[in-house]
Amino acid sequence: MEYLNIPENESGIKTQRYKALVNLPIKLNDKKDYLVVGTEYNRFDMGYSGNLPFDKKEMIRFHVIDFNIGYIKKWNDNWNLVTILTPRLASNLLDGVTRDDFFMNTSAVFWKEKSKADKPFRLVLGLTYNSTTGIPVPLPLIHYYRRFSPDWSFVIGVPKSNLKYHINKKHSLELALFLDGYFMNLQNNIELNNGLIASRISFSSLVGTLGYQYNFSKTVSFFALAGSTLVQEGKLRNRERGEVYLFNNDSNFYIRTGFKIGIF
Repeated sequence: MEYLNIPENESGIKTQRYKALVNLPIKLNDKKDYLVVGTEYNRFDMGYSGNLPFDKKEMIRFHVIDFNIGYIKKWNDNWNLVTILTPRLASNLLDGVTRDDFFMNTSAVFWKEKSKADKPFRLVLGLTYNSTTGIPVPLPLIHYYRRFSPDWSFVIGVPKSNLKYHINKKHSLELALFLDGYFMNLQNNIELNNGLIASRISFSSLVGTLGYQYNFSKTVSFFALAGSTLVQEGKLRNRERGEVYLFNNDSNFYIRTGFKIGIF
């Protein structure tokens, strides 16, 4: 579970996000193959104190609901194959649910991990296709983690990289750089003064943060991040995902906190 707060910036826009996610791994056989099923819900509450040349009622609250279906196959002694299919509903949901509210995302990656090595590491390499990015080709997904000393570890990858200092088993600090954002449907089109029509909305940001994590146990932890959006954009888009109107391009504080349980 997670809460995000981006206070009001110079564009007069503030954002709050409430997130809940659960994924359940189901062991299929002795080879350690798993079926993973789950769901994720995000609610965005937006505030606008500045003047915009259109009615803002379409842009106050948004909902994103994902349904995750994954399969983890033990490829050999070193590698696992992971495939994930994620149907998504992303919309302001002012008039029920429509066909345009649905999107489809999918990923396929190879995953190698040595958690009990002297210097534990994890490597994930693959491709992900996100129908909401507006880019009609699969994009690379890269994640490399290494605990290179008892006190330090790092992650290099896309969409997140970090450097973490492990104070002890309970406490850790991290510096992180990551991408954040969503793409959602507007059920009722917004017509601008220049005659252009907006039917989608996108939020995207590059974020730098300082984070803290407290481990209640090996599986239960609390975390908090505070930093700034180094790049931030909010855009209205047409049905073909082309930019129609840029309504937010000012950086701002970024505060995120949450609670997680890892059973896998």
